[in-house]
Amino acid sequence: MRIDPHHGVVGRAAPRTDALAQAAGGLVYVDDLSYPGMLHGSILRSPHAHARIVSMDVSAAAELDGVHAVLTGADLPVAYGLLPVAQDEHALAVDKVRQVGDAVAAVAADDPDIAQRAIELIDVVYEPLPVIATMDDAVEVADEPIHGDGPRDNRHREVSLDFGDVEAGFGRADHLREDVFFYQGNNHAALEPHGAVALVEDDGRLRLWSATQVPHYLHRIVAKVLEVPEHRIRVTANPTGGGFGAKTDVFAHELVAAKLALVTGRPVKIVLTREEVFYAHRGRHPVLMWIKTGFTADGEITAMWFKTYVDGGAYGSYGPASLLYTGQLQTTTYRIPAYRFQGVRFFTNKPACGPKRGHGTPQPRFGLEVHLDRAADDLGLDPVTIRERNLVRPFSTTVNHLRITSCGLAECIDRVVEASDFHAKRRNLPSGRGVGLAVGAYMSGAGLPIYFNDMPQSEVLLKVDRGGLVTVYSMAADCGQGSTTMLATVVGEALGLEPSDLAVITADTDLTPIDLGSYSSRVTFMAGNAALEAAMRLADLILTAVADELELDTDDVTLGRGVVVAGDRRVPWVEAVRMAEARWGLLTAAGSYKPPKDIRGDYKGAGVGPSPAYSYSACVAQVDCDPETGFVGVDKIWLAHDIGRAINPLLVRGQIEGSVHMALGETLMEEQAFRGALHDGPSLLDYKIPTALEMPPVESILVESIDPEGPFGAKEVGQGPLLPVMPAVANAVHDALGIRVDEVPLRPDKVLAALRDLERGGEGRFGPTELPPYEFRRPLPVDPPPELR
Repeated sequence: MRIDPHHGVVGRAAPRTDALAQAAGGLVYVDDLSYPGMLHGSILRSPHAHARIVSMDVSAAAELDGVHAVLTGADLPVAYGLLPVAQDEHALAVDKVRQVGDAVAAVAADDPDIAQRAIELIDVVYEPLPVIATMDDAVEVADEPIHGDGPRDNRHREVSLDFGDVEAGFGRADHLREDVFFYQGNNHAALEPHGAVALVEDDGRLRLWSATQVPHYLHRIVAKVLEVPEHRIRVTANPTGGGFGAKTDVFAHELVAAKLALVTGRPVKIVLTREEVFYAHRGRHPVLMWIKTGFTADGEITAMWFKTYVDGGAYGSYGPASLLYTGQLQTTTYRIPAYRFQGVRFFTNKPACGPKRGHGTPQPRFGLEVHLDRAADDLGLDPVTIRERNLVRPFSTTVNHLRITSCGLAECIDRVVEASDFHAKRRNLPSGRGVGLAVGAYMSGAGLPIYFNDMPQSEVLLKVDRGGLVTVYSMAADCGQGSTTMLATVVGEALGLEPSDLAVITADTDLTPIDLGSYSSRVTFMAGNAALEAAMRLADLILTAVADELELDTDDVTLGRGVVVAGDRRVPWVEAVRMAEARWGLLTAAGSYKPPKDIRGDYKGAGVGPSPAYSYSACVAQVDCDPETGFVGVDKIWLAHDIGRAINPLLVRGQIEGSVHMALGETLMEEQAFRGALHDGPSLLDYKIPTALEMPPVESILVESIDPEGPFGAKEVGQGPLLPVMPAVANAVHDALGIRVDEVPLRPDKVLAALRDLERGGEGRFGPTELPPYEFRRPLPVDPPPELR
């Protein structure tokens, strides 16, 4: 039997399968849902950043006409958290509040206005506690720590690891360089705010719809917090109007809506306001970085020491993983023979941070790529040369035990350098204009699930009806990245069918098999591989049945486009399906995927960073800076991305351009700024994001390294292209003005401050110089992998 899974579907630029529904308004988002008798929920939020709840009187709210239920923390006492090591949240505050915006009480009422009036009638007496607003504050011993009993500091997690002999590496270096960088936290600013609708069905089961990227994890946590068996709960992820990581956590409003539905017996909807979204947050962590690297005279790295200080906000969220991500992936782009990573995450009384596009990796990538440019200047090398001399090799293992498979980074660099005419422009453009280069790498899914188990991370089920329709069932949530189209394309390629002719049912815990969620750029690689396996099994069933029916050798039967080629006969797909159902009964096939076990080390912390494959990106940015105003304009971006293989080049380019847009926002203007612990501007009027006017032309260059383990050779594209943009712009500003702004965002006031420093005879630098007074523990030594010893 010859099952050829290649039919010209993969690699073809095509619209999304849900494009018409999106354009015509046919997709049903959470706020579009409405049910007879539906109540509206509202949440009372704390005005204090840190305070003990002394008393709470909800009687006036409960007696208001139109109010059907009032909840407090006593009604939802079970703690939760997405990570098993971060079970530190409550749906409603139980004993104290830890940030402005903490959920304290909730009501369900006939309409939103009544719900809001009821919220205002709840009387809470608070005892204010000392506020920890900065990492410097968090280092100090506190009589009242944010979590736990005092006195102690507000350190959440710490990591300290040595891979190889770092001191020996520094000892053989011809040049040592140290730099400090700061990356400000920022928000996802997705168009759709968070929301949830819950109801109790006629059989007593709880039904929950949510704008979530992780229906499986939401399902587990709802069962835990509400103390309801999982089989009595059904969770559906609606089409999501932007996620970017914002909706990969489980939030108070989801749990509260579910509880209110159980209490009232009525459907309940809660949709957050934009201000509430800013306080729910879970966006980019602010990170302070210190980097020390040794180089030979010709630019070869001999050793690197990387420290990160991470402001986690009030709760754990994904924080333990976020902390490790700030140190683990530096080695995926460069050969670093000895590497020390030390990092600490602190609790502060600000909104909890979590995963935003690139999850923990854009911050260190910014610092590392600017650091390398400065080292190149020290050594008299150009930025391309210092990177090319240190590039990680395909099919190798890093010093921290990460397995590299395909790697098209060298080609990515060559392509953007050539396309942008980088060598001719660098240091040769008129004053105020410049170009900068940077590279990056990201995962194609985390190697381990969030809760450890040996089960598959993705499962896909196919079902075929007698009319030939193939329905794809997957729990993968489409948060705008096009995963639904990807699944249809992979199955269509394997079976010789048009993606638009397939049905795809996703993200419903009753209907679809397990997928862990849309995070860590895992869906194409993991759900795609599961879909391919299922499709190949289905093809085997159909071809075997046709061969038996026509009394042919199985080697003489293969799939074509919409037909089964059986000897000299072409059997239409529908006819072949009917032959197969007559032979096998109901036509179904399942596929699953779990990453290989050999992609990680066995040291503590090795579970974060491993991936079945890494994508690679290189970026050149061209800027035009105004030295009078400090304004930085980006003229053009050239970005090459090693996609492995493009399942759909049109969607790949869309993901690259979306990454560039988000990256430019983080580079130039976006920040979660606070006055103490109070958000400085929790609205899209105050929180600036780029508009179409600020978006430059983007030349997207697709590099296809064909990964041997990816579905049809594919790797990720959702997050990786963001990483090199920020340092490329910063390096371009240096080329344009001769200054260094060692933090983002590169606001005009920072550019002007660096220019003033240059005029006074200084280095022309703006950025942090001091680190928190924190002493890391002695690094845990980890032996290099065998091939590097």
